[in-house]
Amino acid sequence: MEKKSFNELREKYPVFYYHGYDLKHDGDEICIEYSFEIEGLTEFHPTTKIKTDNFDLANAFDSKTAQAIIFNLGMVELISYWKCACPKKVVVECGHLHERDINWWKKLYFNGLSEFFYINGIDADIESFMELVTNEELHSHLEPEVYNCLDYNLITVGGGKDSCVTTALLKEFKEKNKFFTVNDQQARTDTVLAAGYNENDIIKTYRTIDKNLLKLNSEGFLNGHTPFSAVVAFLSLYCAYLLGAKNIVLSNESSANESNIIGAEVNHQYSKSYEFECDFTSYVRRNIFDGIDYFSLLRPFSELQIAKQFALLPEFHKSFRSCNKGSKQNIWCAKCAKCLFVFTILAPFMNYDRLVKIFGSDILDDKDLTADFDGLAGFTELKPFECVGTRSEFQFAVNALCKKLKSESRELPLLCRRFEEKFDKSKIDKNLLNEYNALNNVPEDFVFAIMEMYKNVAENN
Repeated sequence: MEKKSFNELREKYPVFYYHGYDLKHDGDEICIEYSFEIEGLTEFHPTTKIKTDNFDLANAFDSKTAQAIIFNLGMVELISYWKCACPKKVVVECGHLHERDINWWKKLYFNGLSEFFYINGIDADIESFMELVTNEELHSHLEPEVYNCLDYNLITVGGGKDSCVTTALLKEFKEKNKFFTVNDQQARTDTVLAAGYNENDIIKTYRTIDKNLLKLNSEGFLNGHTPFSAVVAFLSLYCAYLLGAKNIVLSNESSANESNIIGAEVNHQYSKSYEFECDFTSYVRRNIFDGIDYFSLLRPFSELQIAKQFALLPEFHKSFRSCNKGSKQNIWCAKCAKCLFVFTILAPFMNYDRLVKIFGSDILDDKDLTADFDGLAGFTELKPFECVGTRSEFQFAVNALCKKLKSESRELPLLCRRFEEKFDKSKIDKNLLNEYNALNNVPEDFVFAIMEMYKNVAENN
């Protein structure tokens, strides 16, 4: 199968349409269906469903505010379909955006597609990659509506160590905590249950990809990473609105701000970054409503610090999963960069044999992971395109693990020996466990939780 050319596709299919959406509350679920089209190629009708049988709606599912959120969720969803042919013009028929908000969306698309552009060898710039046109006839000001706030915290759960740490830190808010998942998988439910909650505390959403897109991908149309966390942002906002939540609590760390390529702005985790978090908050307050705080509780910390905190939470160790390849089978594949990173970042803080048992193998003794190891350790310029921490954190973890294993008179695994041979240990940043990222949006009511964590993870405590 020959991959089609970016420029040829743009010439052949110059216009993408966002026609609109259909919103229904049918029985025990809300269904959203979007209508997109690439002129001369195909239509797309992806759906998202939200289970409502386990909670009462505090606010109307189809109010003006609700529909504003749904419209904007469609603005994120469309990029997954636009990217297969990258039409020059995007025509939004079902809504209007001011010029600064058009620029806001173009910034999200461009930065969120940086990996997609890189992988596909596309030389794009933010000014010309897309012309975004909205419907002037729908220009209106959204009148503020009464928001029925019931003071819940809606915690987004992915099933990995980060959301486990957030959930544990917010145990004092147990009666106020509810959870949010997209395309629920066993680990997501299991980690909520492990924290002492029940399945009725989870708002479950199910997002489908239109089969026409999968067909086009199989035929050589363009494919690649999109800013999925921006989908999570708007979909969790809609669910928080339905629930009457006061806070949407994320578990994105400071490490999400780092580029995957040294000297270039290509970030797999752009829509998890602090920059996007701030941009999203400003956009929502300007265009939708001001009633819900959206923030990451773990933004003050690195992946390394989160790993140390997670090691103190054995109730989650059997149920957590972060492997994308093994997610449907609820396993660690033990063959990908994500498994390698999570295993390594936890290794200095957990019993090594227990960790091997959790993952099913000694991942650091697998020569097939050498290229991923080199990228994570900074031996090569490209860090694997996964949700992983910084190169300096990985270096710190491997170095600390080597010291630990030597102190136990154990033989070093293959990749640890490689690190010992190649890395200049004088470059280790020894202060990483004492860092605190002040660029965060954690509200005052939650500061006690992050101060508790800092005391647990800082080296001098």
